[in-house]
Amino acid sequence: MTTYIILSRLSPEFLKEPKAILKLAKTVGDKIKAECPGIRWKASYATLGRYDIVDIVEAADPKEIEKVVLILRSYAHERTETSVATPWEEFLKAV
Repeated sequence: MTTYIILSRLSPEFLKEPKAILKLAKTVGDKIKAECPGIRWKASYATLGRYDIVDIVEAADPKEIEKVVLILRSYAHERTETSVATPWEEFLKAV
């Protein structure tokens, strides 16, 4: 499986009412579980920098990641940036 890092910025409309994030997280999470069974969610972090959320996920098929990102963008109105992540030791072996 390939590891992906999804960096997200929340829509300003959700930042006006922080409690709205609770309902949104459940809705989006349920949608992703139902429509993207090949995704393995490893971790999610709230951050205080350029991005609001950092998600670390695994998938065998990049089409699954595309679907996850489309769900995040359409339901949560997030702006996202996604990168493939290679474990450091694997990267060093390839050099």
